[in-house]
Amino acid sequence: MRDPVEWRKPNACGDGNNCPEVAITSDAVYVRSSLLPDAVAQLTPTEWRDLVSAIRAGEFDA
Repeated sequence: MRDPVEWRKPNACGDGNNCPEVAITSDAVYVRSSLLPDAVAQLTPTEWRDLVSAIRAGEFDA
């Protein structure tokens, strides 16, 4: 991961400390939890789009 990246979290998190965070660069998307900031997953832009589409479609709903 190149440094520094700009980490963003959903507005719904407010000042909460248990939130997903995302950093988007031209060639990768990085995802982490604000509780575990050193555990970073790296996705390709295509993988990110597929993940977001699946979440919006409810594929992970219990």
